[in-house]
Formats: sequence, structure tokens, C-alpha cells
Amino acid sequence: MSEGNSAVSGNTNIDRLTGLPRKQGLYDPSFEHDACGVGFVANVKGRKSHDIVRQGLEILLNLDHRGACGCEANTGDGAGILIQIPDAFLRKAAQACNITLPASGEYGVGMIFLPPNDGDRGRCEAVFEKIVAEEGQRFLGWRSVPVNNGSLGETAKASQPVIRQAFIGRASGLKDDLAFERRLYIIRKRAEKAIRYAENRPSSGEWFYACSVSCRTIVYKGMLMPVQVDQFFPDLQNPEVVSALALVHSRFSTNTFPSWGRSHPYRFIAHNGEINTLRGNVNWMHAREALLASEWLAGDVSKILPTINEDGSDSAMFDNCLELLVLGGRSLAHSMMMMIPEPWSNHEGMSPELKAFYQYHSCLMEPWDGPASVAFTDGIRIGACLDRNGLRPSRFYVTKDDLVVMASEVGVLDIAPERVQTKGRLQPGRMFLIDTEQGRIISDDELKKTVSAALPYQQWLKDKLVKLAELPEPSHVAEPSHETVLQRQQAFGY
Repeated sequence: MSEGNSAVSGNTNIDRLTGLPRKQGLYDPSFEHDACGVGFVANVKGRKSHDIVRQGLEILLNLDHRGACGCEANTGDGAGILIQIPDAFLRKAAQACNITLPASGEYGVGMIFLPPNDGDRGRCEAVFEKIVAEEGQRFLGWRSVPVNNGSLGETAKASQPVIRQAFIGRASGLKDDLAFERRLYIIRKRAEKAIRYAENRPSSGEWFYACSVSCRTIVYKGMLMPVQVDQFFPDLQNPEVVSALALVHSRFSTNTFPSWGRSHPYRFIAHNGEINTLRGNVNWMHAREALLASEWLAGDVSKILPTINEDGSDSAMFDNCLELLVLGGRSLAHSMMMMIPEPWSNHEGMSPELKAFYQYHSCLMEPWDGPASVAFTDGIRIGACLDRNGLRPSRFYVTKDDLVVMASEVGVLDIAPERVQTKGRLQPGRMFLIDTEQGRIISDDELKKTVSAALPYQQWLKDKLVKLAELPEPSHVAEPSHETVLQRQQAFGY
């Protein structure tokens, strides 16, 4: 927020870091949920085009009724689009800012919300640049993202951040883009933590928020209505902005407060529904942090703690966990199967290998459960998954010319019937995945068979699982003396 919003910084019921209300009355920020519209369009063969971006925005427009606005009809709860990095476009845009980009894949882009105040923004940028250097990467420069806020309501304008792109060059020692993605993840987490706890941090508003920091994907989003997204971001109208996939979201905040950062998509997901088990999920994630270890993040685990940012909504926290699992070494499908497992324990038709997979991972992580449809992508693969009860529908079309459209409802794109090859709806607990690298749709059965057979989960359960019923009888403990009973009752809360 700008310096003019002194009422925010002076109001004790408003968090001076986020600009959002604190816990008060019937409102508790730990119950942030939303009911929204979500969808994606992708070319199965990975062919990039501006048409994919336009079709993604068209899906967003047709999901407009699934979003919401405040008392101002032109202030939305949030909308956005995630696409692959458009190299040719960004190369020209960076050149106009006197930034020379290395080859495609050799640089990452951060899409970052910054404070409007020059002093606060300069301090945030200095911290970010310093951390990039400390992590062995090359900071290449900043680009101010062109925006047009003429269609925005006053509420959205009042909290509008400055939006800038940070270009980061990849160090020569990183062998592939996934290793670079991990380094960019660490940079983002460190910057968030450093700025949050800095003594000279900005006094209010969304002072630093990274929509995305990646060498694969970029997110354009904000406290917008679907119709405002490409109006606000002229970049998206440029024919050189191309992608093979586009993930979009129109937000409806049910018992939450809209903000620029809470708009979707996040870095890996867009979500329709709610996670009812959130408090337990987050508590368990915090409890496990002392035991976290990864050969892929060796020596860097402490830099990414806390893994879950509790200022976010349930969707944002789900995204925090998913990115940890993926960048910690698991595949995207594997990670989603851990977080949203099928009902497996009494499933008579499920293979022993898949049951063993779910049983093994139930010892590592509890399900993130609730009525939810989650669309997810790592910039190469894109898919969707339904909760075990299938309470949030997801429907898809596959055309004869390799286009896939998935959304929370039908009719989001006009497709002639003769173009349609198959159509259907996602089943409870099932996953729908397109791999643009392989150029094909991978069926739920094949996907789960491959993941569950990758490691000997059945053998691990047989060798390592300890059942309570099989533990030896405990040795007899003498009854405490009568004089100490009251003391013991008080100590244990009786």
C-alpha cells in the first residue's frame, strides 16, 4: 500500500505487514477458503502459440460468474493466468531495459509485487539482489511490468503494488533446469523471510510477494476480475507471448479477504474448493520440519523454513507443500498422490502395489482433504485431480488437433463438435495428466501403476512397519503412592 494509507498502519485490527484484518469477532484468518472457477488449456504435443494464451483468457472470461467482486462492481476477488516463459517476448522486453538475457532456459524470471513507496521498494530489491548473489546466481536486472489500472475499482487501486520482473542468470555449475528451479525456490524463500523480519520492513500492505520465480513458468495475476486481466497486463496482448499451456483462475472468496497476493494461480496450482483438514496439515508440516532432509536440497533445508506461509489461504498453503515435495525430488504426479490420495484401505479392486504405495505414504503425510478440484503444473506437465468424494466437478475435452481443455464446468471454450475426440469428467480420487514433453495424455491407471511400481513399497512395509498389536506386553508399573496421586493428576490435567 502507498504511504497515503495511514489509516491501515494506525488501525490495530489490521496486520501492518499484510494489510489484512487480524483475528477478531467471528473472523479467523486460519479458516481462509474460497469457491472459484478453475481451468486450463494445453497443446498435448507442446506446441507453443499465442492462441493458447488467448484461449486461456477466454476460459477465464467464461468463468467470470464463478468469481466475485466487492460492493464495487469493478473490484474483483482475484483472477490470473500461468503460462510458460515466452522467451522471444521477454528477450525484447529485457533488451528495452538494457538487459541482455542468456539463452532460453539459462535464465529465470521473478514476477514480484513490491511496495509503491520508493524507499521501501529499493530496500526490498536490494535484499533480493543480495540473496541472488549469495546463492551463486547472476542478477541481470529489473523490468517494470506495464500495467493499465483504468478499469480497476478504488479498493483494488488503493492496495495495488508496483509489479516488476527480476531476471536471474543461471550459474554454470547447475546441470539442468530442475536444479536451477531449486535454486530459484531457495532464493524466493530466503527473500520472503529476510524482508518479513527486516527491521526496516515496509510498514503496511503487500510489501513483497513473489507471484512466481521460475525458469519455466510466469504468473500474471492480481486483485482483478477476469475481464480485467489482459486489460491490466498489456503484455498478454502481445502476439509474441506464446505458451503450450495456460492455467487460469477466477476467485470467489467465501469466508476470506481478497488481496493481490491471494489471487490464483500460485506457483504450481490453481484450486477450486477448500481444504477442511488444513489446521492439522499445517501443524504436521511444522512438526516435521526438524526431520526434513533431501539429497536435492542438501545443506539448504534450513533456508526454506518455514515451509508453509500461514499468511496465505488454504490454496496457498497447499501450493507451499506441493512445491516442497516436487523440488525435494518427487515427480509432480507422485506428490499429488501423496497429498490427495484415493480411498485405498478398503478398496477391493486396487492393486497390492498401489495399496502399498498409499499405506507407506500415509505414514509420512496425512491427506489434504476436503471438497477440492486442483489443477496443477510444473511448466511441462499439466493436470488435475479431484478429492476422494468428487464434490467439486472437473470436465475435460480432447480435440483431434491435440488441444485439451479442462475446467470446473463445461462450455468454457467454443469447440465445434466435429473437432472433439473425447470428453468426460474427472472421477473421484482420479488424476488427469498431460505430459507435453512426451506429447501425450497419461491415463490414471498407467500413471499410478508407474509411480507405485517405482520403489519396493510392499517390501518396505513388510520389513519396517511396526503394528501396535504386535508390540510386547509392557512391564508392570507399580501403582503410585496415595500421597502423590493428586500431584500426578494435576500434572497431567485431570
